Amino acid sequence: MKKIFLIIILLFSSVVTAEEYKFKAGVSVNDVPKAFFGSWRVTAKLDDTNSFGTFKPQSIDFWTLSRVGDKITLSNPFSGANAEVSLKSVEGNVIVFSKKAPYDNKMLTDIITIRLSDNNFSGINTLSLESFSLVDNHLMKTETARYIISGEKLSGESVLKE
Repeated sequence: MKKIFLIIILLFSSVVTAEEYKFKAGVSVNDVPKAFFGSWRVTAKLDDTNSFGTFKPQSIDFWTLSRVGDKITLSNPFSGANAEVSLKSVEGNVIVFSKKAPYDNKMLTDIITIRLSDNNFSGINTLSLESFSLVDNHLMKTETARYIISGEKLSGESVLKE
């Protein structure tokens, strides 16, 4: 029972901290360049991990980044995956965002940093996969990986000014 109470307190304090960070940093979806939104062909190459058996050495994926109001969504039209994105920072064409999604008895967190350039981006995707016990939900292990990523714009507004 103490563990559950502690987890609730930690989750609540994390939410408050994230909200305070957003407020202090002044990050807004309005700061994101319009060229960020649209469809992208994304390649990823594993740079570092503590679990080579868990993470693929390389991959090709498709991202659709869209905005409705003050919410940004990253979806994959082929897999059907869909996640709301949390904007961390925007400095010109450098954007840092994260997404978190449950996966069986695991939680996958991605922190993605990209630099938009022309109709491409380059960056880093840091993943954390936390495995929880089915019995009492305590954290059993954390597996991490860092990927070097690049994206090619397939559709949407160009980064190039015309």
